[in-house]
Amino acid sequence: MASAGARLLFLAGFQVVVLEREQPLAVRRLVSFAQAVLDGTVDVEGVPGRRIEGDLPSPLAADFVPVSVDPDGLSLARLQPQALVDARMAKRNLGTARSNARLVVGLGPGFVAGLDVHAVVETQRGPNLGAVIWAGAAAADTRVPAEVMGFRDERVLRAPSPGRFRGLAKIGALVAEGDVAGEVEGAAVRAGVSGLVRGLLADGVRVDAGLKVGDIDPRGAGVDPSRISDKARAVAAGVLEAVLVGC
Repeated sequence: MASAGARLLFLAGFQVVVLEREQPLAVRRLVSFAQAVLDGTVDVEGVPGRRIEGDLPSPLAADFVPVSVDPDGLSLARLQPQALVDARMAKRNLGTARSNARLVVGLGPGFVAGLDVHAVVETQRGPNLGAVIWAGAAAADTRVPAEVMGFRDERVLRAPSPGRFRGLAKIGALVAEGDVAGEVEGAAVRAGVSGLVRGLLADGVRVDAGLKVGDIDPRGAGVDPSRISDKARAVAAGVLEAVLVGC
């Protein structure tokens, strides 16, 4: 969802930068600017991203999305952005404040518009998905994945124990229920449903027990993991609306 928002803002003519952690937790890596941290470059539906070492250029690049390893946002003081979007989806505020930028937007639960951010974008599926909230909070986290063909928790691959993750399947591969899609320190991560591997954490990333390390789409081969999801597109539209109205 963060990458979908960054991509749409870039296409709308804004200068955009993505701040990431050294070991990204993105599983939808074919549509995530976070992959540039690992590969140096990435393409998200026609929009290129490139990892930048050292200080970010000012003004920012106009022909690609710079991706910087800066999980604490230390570059914000120098860049002084007009808008800041906290898209970490931590389900709680990790320290973001309205003073961080002229417009501060939070994605999903954990933020209160008018208190710690200026606007919140709804991320829960339903009639309000992508709606911009200027007063109040998004819907509370249900901790239940969205249903696809009757499956919910079965779709999500989770770390069975703490340690470093290693993928044994590939994004885009078809797996059967019970197949081993990855491992954490030798402990198997098994598919809970048959389908297509839509997302998978990068090899070597350290995880906690229970962390999401991938997802299986039971719709199978008809799904293209290199395409942004309908949910992410709706949230991206909300981000663009918030920036256009708030700035």
